[in-house]
Amino acid sequence: MSDDSPLDLFVTECQELLRDMESMLLRCERGDGDADVVNELFRAAHTIKGTAGLFGLDAIVAFTHVVESTLDRIRIEGSAIPPALIDVLLACGDHITALVESVAGGSSGVDPQVSMAGAALLEQLSRQTGFANAAPATTTAVAVPPLLRSPPLSSPLIPGPADGLRVQGDSWHISVRFHANVLRNGMDPLSFVRYLTTFGSITGLTVVDDALPPLEEVDPEVCYLGFEIGLKTDAPKTRIEAAFDFVRDDCTLHILPPRSLVSDYVSLIRDLPGVPARLGEMLVACGTITAAELERCLKSQSALSGTEASSQRLGELLVEQKMVQPSVVAAAVEQQKEARSPNDSKDSEKRSIRVDGDKLDRLIDLIGELIIAGAATGSEARRAGLARLNESALHLAQIVEEVRDQALKLRIVQIGPTFNRFQRVVREVARETGKEIHLAISGADTELDKTLVERIADPLTHLVRNAIDHGIEMPAIRQAQGKPGAGTVRLNAYHDAGSVVIEVSDDGAGLNRNRILDKARQRSLVSEGQELTDEQVYELIFAPGFSTAEQVTNLSGRGVGMDVVKSNVTAMRGTVEIHSEEGVGSKVRMRLPLTLAIIDGFQIGIGNSTFVIPLDLVEECVELNPAEHSETDGPCGSITLHGSVLPLIRLRDMFDVSGGAGRRQSVVVVRGAGKKAGIVVDELLGELQAVIKPLSRLFRQLRGVAGSTILGSGRVALILDVPGLIERSHAQNTRAHRAQTAGSPALAKVSS
Repeated sequence: MSDDSPLDLFVTECQELLRDMESMLLRCERGDGDADVVNELFRAAHTIKGTAGLFGLDAIVAFTHVVESTLDRIRIEGSAIPPALIDVLLACGDHITALVESVAGGSSGVDPQVSMAGAALLEQLSRQTGFANAAPATTTAVAVPPLLRSPPLSSPLIPGPADGLRVQGDSWHISVRFHANVLRNGMDPLSFVRYLTTFGSITGLTVVDDALPPLEEVDPEVCYLGFEIGLKTDAPKTRIEAAFDFVRDDCTLHILPPRSLVSDYVSLIRDLPGVPARLGEMLVACGTITAAELERCLKSQSALSGTEASSQRLGELLVEQKMVQPSVVAAAVEQQKEARSPNDSKDSEKRSIRVDGDKLDRLIDLIGELIIAGAATGSEARRAGLARLNESALHLAQIVEEVRDQALKLRIVQIGPTFNRFQRVVREVARETGKEIHLAISGADTELDKTLVERIADPLTHLVRNAIDHGIEMPAIRQAQGKPGAGTVRLNAYHDAGSVVIEVSDDGAGLNRNRILDKARQRSLVSEGQELTDEQVYELIFAPGFSTAEQVTNLSGRGVGMDVVKSNVTAMRGTVEIHSEEGVGSKVRMRLPLTLAIIDGFQIGIGNSTFVIPLDLVEECVELNPAEHSETDGPCGSITLHGSVLPLIRLRDMFDVSGGAGRRQSVVVVRGAGKKAGIVVDELLGELQAVIKPLSRLFRQLRGVAGSTILGSGRVALILDVPGLIERSHAQNTRAHRAQTAGSPALAKVSS
């Protein structure tokens, strides 16, 4: 299936609608679902069924029809959805998801096991609702062919030229004008007309071709047509509107109810697209009069004047013969005055398209290469000393930076939809463990790179499941401790210092420090008598295979969850922190970069090497002056800055950098993982846009390095993992301090 195919669009739309349905069902279960939510549920199911019918996907149409009928009955009765029925409807949503994914995978049929599961669900729906949920007998007969299939020329839905259009008093009047790009988007306008026959009968139909240009100017990929339709149905207006859901952004739609007021026709005339049309044709098009009535009026007009008179005179005749109301004529004449040619009209369609993620990634890669090429051009311009060339290079760099920012914004999405998916996870895990859990979400509008959103889903799943299984106590235990019986798991996100912070917290029992230490000593991760801070103890749970669970369950006990969290977050150049208070709860904080592709960086020089620090982590730069800053001992040392001790990171020693130290060294003060440190450098080389190049597999375990970038000179510079360096520096100083305290000078110098 092509990434740009209409069927691919259908799959994407259905997946979004199914996620919305799941979220709304969970709201109903919590008691937050009112009549509007039930209506939205029905609308979503109806849209899925309708769009599946457009593609001839009978299995999805038949199954979703039953779900839609169930929701329609609940909607009409105005009753709440029973909890047991919510369970079945959620399972039905999973089944529709499986059917849609089968379509996405290119399957031409339904797997027998999936079909049996669907039949079992329909049986459950029947038992829950008390009425037979049989699929409509006409499902196969009315299934609409794929959108790109041409309609038969002898379609019974289109009346012949002599039939005209006479909208009966008990029929709905539908006026639809399809936009120019509807064919390019893979839609067949006639298929939507056909779909109307699944819940009503068409009493008349006229094709509106006012916008059709001369034959030699016709673009076969542009739609010039519209329809005026009379529809006899008992369905409400919402259902008629829903028939056009899949093309809502590609058409202008007006629906007038049976026996509509004159004022409704006036509004319809005023809202018709501004195209040249004679007054009589406009009145026929909107269903106010028939073609025969128009012909009689024209004959009367000709007899009076001998020649074709003005539109105003025709209107007077129509009023005199009591065929239309004066207000309708006035509106039609006014509309005709304001009519413009199609070539002069502005396209007011919604300008939005779906872009394949791989194509967008390729665009980002090319922009990265453009940044590198631009930096090389700027470097050559400065070396040549040509003022005009240097000015042009600077202008080019500014444009490239704007292009970069706009391209990166294309990948920015809100994290709210990802958070909302955990409503179902919490519900299922809570049931499995027998606990009462409430999921609280905040910061849902926080934005970050779509790639990060996709990659953070697995770590979040592990953390949420752990919070429920290990953190939240059983209701009886919580009540005995004076807590509410229902525990709370909170998902929160916010921006901080150029990074995105995602927190998973709970109000459960918190981490058991002694149990973690005992397990760590059993596995020789901690030696007997070794003293650790709370932070260091909590870090132990990220060790591979580490678990304090007494028995293995479906949720935990294998020691792989938190290890996966740590490795996945580290792979995204992020950090993980744990804060816990026994008996109160725990919080896991993940700090991630805004994007994984391109960053604003700060260049530093050490010996013959150049390094790049993410600019958003740099706080200030100070000169390392021994007269002003007293340096302490240690493997890396520290200085006193602004009245506080600042640990130093000496990359020269840590990475064994060649080249002599400069006479005047500087300290770049950075912040990461909630701590500060100073990186000792020989030169401050200024800012740059750094295109992040991932390290090869051979160097992925190199600590303190997040990636590499290519400078304008063509040289490679390493991008520093600042949080990792700070943690490494603090660990080295801690080990050295312990060794000195123990009186072992030989161990005081810790190798980096």
